[in-house]
Order: sequence, then C-alpha cells, then structure tokens
Amino acid sequence: MASAWKEAIRNAARAARKWADRVSAPVAPRKPIASHTTYEPIRKVQLTDEVSRMLFDEYAAHRKTERGTEETGWVLLGIRNGDEAIVMVTLPAGAERDAGESHVQFHAEAQAVASRIVRQSDKRLTLLGVVHTHPGTLRHPSSGDFRGDREWVQNLRGGEGIFGIGTVADNAPKTGVAIHPQPQTLQYADLRFDWYTLAEGEKKYRPVPVELTIGPDLAKPLRKIWTDIENHAVAIDRLARQLMNVQFEIGESLNILVGLAASGQLRACIEGKSVRFFYEVGEDAFQIDLPAGTRPDQGIYLILAALAARG
Repeated sequence: MASAWKEAIRNAARAARKWADRVSAPVAPRKPIASHTTYEPIRKVQLTDEVSRMLFDEYAAHRKTERGTEETGWVLLGIRNGDEAIVMVTLPAGAERDAGESHVQFHAEAQAVASRIVRQSDKRLTLLGVVHTHPGTLRHPSSGDFRGDREWVQNLRGGEGIFGIGTVADNAPKTGVAIHPQPQTLQYADLRFDWYTLAEGEKKYRPVPVELTIGPDLAKPLRKIWTDIENHAVAIDRLARQLMNVQFEIGESLNILVGLAASGQLRACIEGKSVRFFYEVGEDAFQIDLPAGTRPDQGIYLILAALAARG
C-alpha cells in the first residue's frame, strides 16, 4: 500500500505542485457577516476567572524575559450580549510579534488560526477587543491607540470594542489576593489592568466596570502548541479559507483534518517545523511520504491530486 501511494504521489506531484501553489496563494479576507441584532452600549465587561489569571500570569512572565521592557498584548474573544461583553478567550501577541517600548503589533495570522480553532466548539464566540501593556504608568489608551481603534471598532459587533491597559502599580496589596480599587480596575500583586470601551464615532474611550465570573479560557490548551501555530499560520489559514471541511484537533501536537467527499479524511500532523501527512479510512491510517519542507496546504492539495489521479 505504501509503495502504491509513493508511486501515485510521484506521478501526480509534478503536475499538481504548480496547481497547489496557485490555489494556495493568499486569499482576500472575508468581510464580516452583518448582524441583525441590536446591541446597546457596553455597560459591563465580565472576565472568566481563568481569563483573568491568564492575563496576570502571562504579563508577569513577560516582564521577566529579555523582551520584558516591550509592550505585549492579547486579542479577546467571547460573547456579546445586550449591554455586556463576556471574555472567554485570550490569544497572545505571539513570539513573532513586532513590539517595542511604545507599540506592539500582533502575529495576526496565528491569531486568525487560533480563533478558528476555539470557535469550532462555540460559534457564538466573536472578537471583542484587545489588551496591551504600557511600560510606563499611562493607564488609559494613548492617542496612537485611538487613531487605530476608532477605525477598527466599526468591524465589531455593535460597532464597539473593549480595551484593557496593563501597567505596573505603585504598590502591591499586602493580602496576596486581587483587589478592585476602581470599578474599571483589577489589580493583582503589582500588576493592574484598566478597562475601557470605544464605539464607532466616539471621540474618546469610556471607562467600563469589570467583573469576574467562573469560567475557562478556551485558548488555554493552545499555549503548548502556540509555536507550531505561529510556524505554520499562513499556510493553515489559507487552507481553512479555501476548503469548507477543515477541522482541528489539539493534543500533544496540532492536527489538521480534511474530510473527503467519498470516505475517509486527510490528516496533517504538525510537529515543530515538520509536517506528517496521513490518509485515514475507518480505523486504518496510511502515512504519505512527501518531500521535507512541504507546507500543510501544499501537502493536502498534493494528496488530493494523487487521489484524483488514481480515480
């Protein structure tokens, strides 16, 4: 079986590689689907307890690294209901972020892939806003933040986003637990986050009360494979945009599953910078040998071409 696959791949690869490269070219971003729900201005932000812990823990860890003087940040996903936003997902800026002491640009492709993964289990999840840190004591968004955010929020549900600013506090609570010094502020140890909203057409941010509720950070399982997501994000995002039947499994590695119209499925197993490919039918799995360095999207299309060539 393995030798037959090798021969099929060899016969199909020469013709299919150009085709795979062509269909794997960048795809224009899809426009957001218009929502017919009427949203009220956000009057309350709720963070799940795991989201809050993730923000504080990763901010503290960031400050201990070589890049600790740079800004860092997270994209927030969750549920938008009436006049509140419930944050259930934090997506980190990533190791490949472009950052300095006065700016941070997130690894957008990695976050797009991560968003797809977490939304598999709950389609209600939507982009709510972002959190970023300031190395100094500016505890509200800057004028530079405003110039970008006022354009960006029009793409969010209700035309409004939430924004958190992380800073180092002047002094730490002596109780060893988090405190809530102001309605819009959460502080743990010497770190604090202040929360704001900005709606389309508004000329300034509004402080917004923040509360904690019991719940998960649905992106927590992605932390152990985040490097793999970053390494292959562009190729994975292309594949997910071009094929409707792409699913993801998270274990010790990231697995991309592509269902076949007839029967079975293809699996791309990402392990570091390498990718292994499998054809699975029922309980049987056959590994497909492709050249080293084959991208996830290229490999899937090459196998599909080989299947088509075999009839």
